[in-house]
Amino acid sequence: MRIIKVIFILLFFITPVKSNTIYNLIKIPNLEIFELKTSNKLKYFYAERPFTIGIQNNIECTNSDKQTYDKKYKVISDNLDKYSRNFLRKINLKYVVMCESLSISGINTAGIPDHLMKTLILDIKFDEDHFERVIHHEVFHIINDGFKYLFNETEWKKFNKTNFKYAKCSTCTDKLGLDTYEKTDGFFTEYSKSTASEDMAEVFSHLITDKYKNENDIIIKNKIKFIKDKIKIIDKDFIF
Repeated sequence: MRIIKVIFILLFFITPVKSNTIYNLIKIPNLEIFELKTSNKLKYFYAERPFTIGIQNNIECTNSDKQTYDKKYKVISDNLDKYSRNFLRKINLKYVVMCESLSISGINTAGIPDHLMKTLILDIKFDEDHFERVIHHEVFHIINDGFKYLFNETEWKKFNKTNFKYAKCSTCTDKLGLDTYEKTDGFFTEYSKSTASEDMAEVFSHLITDKYKNENDIIIKNKIKFIKDKIKIIDKDFIF
C-alpha cells in the first residue's frame, strides 16, 4: 500500500495533472496547477473556470486572466516565503488557490482558510492597498484553527478596556475598515473591533508586514506580546 501511495504522489508532482486529480486532493473543482516547485513546498493552483464549493454550496469564486495570475502569484509567493517549510507543516498549510470575486453566502471575502484541507483560497482582486497584509491575516486564521487552545479569547479580551465588547461575529457588524489607525487606542484597524479572532489576525498581519507604531499604546503592546509568545510555542525558531 505504501508503494502505491508513493507512486501516486510521484505521478502527481511529475506529470501534468488534470482538474479532477486536484479535486481529489483538496475538493475544489476547475483548478489547474500554477506552481509546485517552491522553497517552502507550498503548492499553488489557480481557477481555470468558476467554482462553487461548501456543504451548502455557498462558497463561490471565479477565474481570472493569466496576466493577473502571474502578477498576484509573485506578490503572494513573496509574502508566503516569509514562512519556513517547517512552520507551514506545523500549522497544516500546504495548498494555495488563486481566484477572484471570492464570496461566502453572497458576502465578499479576501480569503478562506481551510485548516483541515491544508488550503488557503485567496481573492487576487481584493483591495490592492491591503492585499499583502490580508494574506497574513488569513494565514493567522489557519494558525488559530489548529491551535485554538493557545489563542484563548477570554484571555485576549482582558487586554481591552472594560467597557469594550466585540460583535457576535465578523459579519454581524459594520466595522469593516482595514486602514491602519494613526492613533491605535488598542486596535490597529476598525476591523480589529469586530471579533477577538479578527483582532488577533490583524495584530499578526501588522507584525509580519511590519506596518505598525505602538510606542505609547499599552493595549497593543500586550496584544503583540501575546501573539509573539503563542507563535513561539508553535515554532521557537519563528522570526517576526
